[in-house]
Amino acid sequence: MTVPRTTQGFASGHVRFVGAGPGDPELLTLAALRALETAEVILHDRLISTDILALAGPAAQLTETGKTGFGQAMKQDDINARIVAAAQSGARVVRLKSGDATVFGRLDEEIEACDAAGISWSIVPGITAASAAVAAIGQSLTRRGRNSAVRLITGHDVEGYADHDWAVLARPGEVAAIYMGLRAARFLQGRLIMHGADRATPVTLVANASRPDQQVLATTLDRLTDDLARAELSGPVLTLFGLAPRTAEILLPALDKERA
Repeated sequence: MTVPRTTQGFASGHVRFVGAGPGDPELLTLAALRALETAEVILHDRLISTDILALAGPAAQLTETGKTGFGQAMKQDDINARIVAAAQSGARVVRLKSGDATVFGRLDEEIEACDAAGISWSIVPGITAASAAVAAIGQSLTRRGRNSAVRLITGHDVEGYADHDWAVLARPGEVAAIYMGLRAARFLQGRLIMHGADRATPVTLVANASRPDQQVLATTLDRLTDDLARAELSGPVLTLFGLAPRTAEILLPALDKERA
């Protein structure tokens, strides 16, 4: 099929897969804002901020799709069916996903459901959580002389998580952005140490990146699970392996004092 351009008009019976960015509405693209303002049906992830949802047009019907890591979740087949049904009713549909819709968002399954039903669609990219998290600590994901590549990894599915090339990731200078990896932190720590990673390798966790309640925990691979147990991070967490905040400031001062 010919993929519709996101700059074209928002037609009835059309689905736009929109990246909502990491949470700060100032980080929405103009295309995402226009899609929200003109959508008639918005099917959104649970983690979309209320500030972003408030930008929807007054007549838009908002439905949370309710995916929760390791907990209650709407089945993907049910989400697909809702997208298709809304578009077949003739509505302008926005499927609103956290971060960038193309990164760990099950986008392909939803596109395939649209294709099977003969529904047109387009994609509006957004700022992914890794970009927001690394900006929060004043770093870059790549740096000349350190790493020319960065790995984007999901820790949500531990079975798939085990298949990564841990020996490569354990080499000095490697950098990875780990999505949904909070509950798999002990597994991550064990695998990397088992494959020879330096225990002093910096690890930074950013919760609620770009939002008013953003938290930053700077630790090391060796101290990762112990510090996490005391930090009580809440909300979506992005783990940056191999990166420390550029400044010495740690935005969890109570934990910093405890270490001292």
